[in-house]
Amino acid sequence: MTSSLTIRRGGLDEVPAVLELLDKATEWLVARGRTDQWGTEAHSTNPRRVEQIRGFATDGGLWVAEKAGRVVGALAVGDAMSYIPPAEEPELYIRLLVTDRASKGSGIGTELLDHARMLARGLGVELLRVDCYGGGDGALIRYYEKEGFTRGEPFGVQISDSEWPGQILFQRL
Repeated sequence: MTSSLTIRRGGLDEVPAVLELLDKATEWLVARGRTDQWGTEAHSTNPRRVEQIRGFATDGGLWVAEKAGRVVGALAVGDAMSYIPPAEEPELYIRLLVTDRASKGSGIGTELLDHARMLARGLGVELLRVDCYGGGDGALIRYYEKEGFTRGEPFGVQISDSEWPGQILFQRL
């Protein structure tokens, strides 16, 4: 774990830093030929994505991880995304998890997921769900499974002429 990591609530001032993390993650994916997850365009230039991150900040669900005064990860929690079937019980939904690719393997994602678990328990919620890219080699699904999540239903989101493959994962607390 990263003992010098601070997790705090994020606001509108953190939106540019979160978008930069997303942009760098996309660059990292593109450099590895993995363009099916998020495409090739910067999130910071996509008005829909900018508005989504601003919404996470204004609804109080955005959390940022800082190390040495720099944002190195972000977590957004709240209600399930509109394309996800509702849960049959109260839940906390992870709407975004992104970490600094330069810090890959340092435990930032795990600490942010632990924070989500703590938030859910604080709300008296026993179900934590997340969705992720369900295509490619399945590496992202395996990451969440390593973090204690179980596969739920796969789903698809229609984007232009194709369907983006997604996977719901859940964890009982």
